[in-house]
Amino acid sequence: MYRRRFLRRAGAAGSAAATVGLAGCASVGGEPDYDVGMVATAYRPREVTVSVGDTVVWENTSARAHTVTATEGGIPDAAEFFASGGFDDYASAESAWWSDFGGRLENGDRFDHTFTVPGTYEYVCIPHRKAGMFGTVVVEE
Repeated sequence: MYRRRFLRRAGAAGSAAATVGLAGCASVGGEPDYDVGMVATAYRPREVTVSVGDTVVWENTSARAHTVTATEGGIPDAAEFFASGGFDDYASAESAWWSDFGGRLENGDRFDHTFTVPGTYEYVCIPHRKAGMFGTVVVEE
């Protein structure tokens, strides 16, 4: 994937238009090699837009444990379910979290998923769902 390399170069070029236009996917606090960071009870940025075939990388940049879990009914019909911990559905991911912290990402841990179907994908952090920790990936053709 060349998106991160492009974003770094676009930012380095100093083009105000490029920087503003790419601000949503450019970085979290500088020039990281991940797309979405996790803070206390939020994903940063909350929404990213990618192309079909792109891989999104989440990194836990917080001291708290988090998950990345697609929501029930929150992904396109033909899309593959995704969750840190590799679960097949939301109910399994949620059960694993509450029974043994399944799918847990500690500080510095990463999770990635390649999006092959266009559409809107909603995801949550299971332990921080009630606090409003959710995000969206928009996949365009």
